[in-house]
This record gives sequence, structure tokens and C-alpha cells, in this order.
Amino acid sequence: MNSNQKLISFDLKAEMGFFKKPDINDGIYLTYNMLHKPALLGILGAIVGLKGHEKEGVLPEYYCKFRDLKVAVQPLASDNGNYTKEVITYNNGTGFASNEAGGNLIVKEQTLLKPSYRCYLLLNTNDETEKRLYENIMSYRAEYIPYMGKNEFGVWWINPTEYSEFKAFHFNRDFKISSLFRKNEAVSKYIVKSSLSLFAKRDEKPTFIYFEKLPVGFNEELFQYDYADFVYSNILFSKELTVDSSAAFFDIGDSQIIQMI
Repeated sequence: MNSNQKLISFDLKAEMGFFKKPDINDGIYLTYNMLHKPALLGILGAIVGLKGHEKEGVLPEYYCKFRDLKVAVQPLASDNGNYTKEVITYNNGTGFASNEAGGNLIVKEQTLLKPSYRCYLLLNTNDETEKRLYENIMSYRAEYIPYMGKNEFGVWWINPTEYSEFKAFHFNRDFKISSLFRKNEAVSKYIVKSSLSLFAKRDEKPTFIYFEKLPVGFNEELFQYDYADFVYSNILFSKELTVDSSAAFFDIGDSQIIQMI
């Protein structure tokens, strides 16, 4: 790999999180379960001191700077990829939120409890901003307070790690993927059947597979999310698995494979 490229990870944690879905269900604002790329880029922007949303119809500075950055996300301390959620009710009594008598609006939000994610970044330290991001993450510094989707849900991070021996993965063997990965087609036909287990053996976890459609960026004409289908699993996949050609797979050691998008 290029000597100016650095692959690092850090573990993001929060007491609560909310990654708002654009739709609403029975009066409740719903959250994505997984930290998606646009939300992660916002956190990175806060760490390095880039501006956020300031004007309608204009993409934020952090997104313009980091949209081509390769990232991967691995859920931590989850229940097979799922986090506990709770619906929280807020009263907005400012008088501007509702046309009802008294101007009081009741807002219900589905909220993640104790979400945590290992975030991988492939950085080019020849780029001044990416170099500053690398330095801030490794030294636990942030220019602005980062948060898990809402500004009252502050985040912190632990365990910043640099991978000096990472290399491209060429699908020359069956493999497990430690991170979320983007799929092009049904993955069930690529499962190595001998790896399936409904019940855990001693010191082993039952196999699982989790799916979620997640934002991957913004449509710059419509200013709406672009989406892709993602998988998270501990299943062993065949080397014939078809993958997204726009993503990069890396072997980071200890039999860990990640997909960076």
C-alpha cells in the first residue's frame, strides 16, 4: 500500500443515538439501526472542525470534503446487529411547532440505547484535512462536539488503532466479513453450508445474518439520500460471492476482512 495511506479504526460509543429515517410510522420518527456513511462523515467533520448544514440546498462542508473517503462500520455489543430501541416522547411548547391550541406539539422518537460501532477509515496523510483527522482521532481530540445523530446525544471514542499490515483481499478463499458490507444480489447462495449453526457450541456464537437498507450518500440534484442494501453476519461466505465493484475489501489481519465504501 501507499506509504501515505493509513488504515485506522476507533470505537464510537454513546448513551443514546438517533439516525432519523425520512419516513414516519404511526406518528413515531424512526431511526436507522446502523451508523451509516453520511452520519459518520458528520462525526468526522466535527472531529476535524468542518462546517455542517448551513443553508438549504447547499451540501455541508464536511460532506464535500469527505464524500470520497473510504469507510467501514462494524457494530459492537449488539444483538446480532440489533440495538435496543426505546420510544421517547418530547413536548415542544415553543408555540412555533404546532397549529393546535396552546402551540404544543408532542414528538415521539425511536431512540437507540447504548449504540457502539467500530469505524474504519482509509486516510491519505498527504491531504492536510485527512492528516489532521488522523492526528485528532489518535490523540482523542475534537474541534467540535460530535454526536450520535442528535446534538444531545454526545459521543466519545476509545481504542484508536492503526493497521500497518493491511492488504487488499482478492477473494482467493472462503471468508467472513467483520464489517457491514454492501450487496448486489441475494447472498444466501454463497453461504458455506458447513458454517451454519442454529445453536451455539461452547465458546461459539450461533450464526446470524442481518439486513438493512442504509444511506450511502446524497443525491446532489434532489438533496435526498442515495441508498444501498447492506449485510452484517458472522457466516462464512464462499469466495464466489459477488461484491460491489465500487467498494474495496481489505484483510486487516487476524482473519478479519472489511469492506470499505
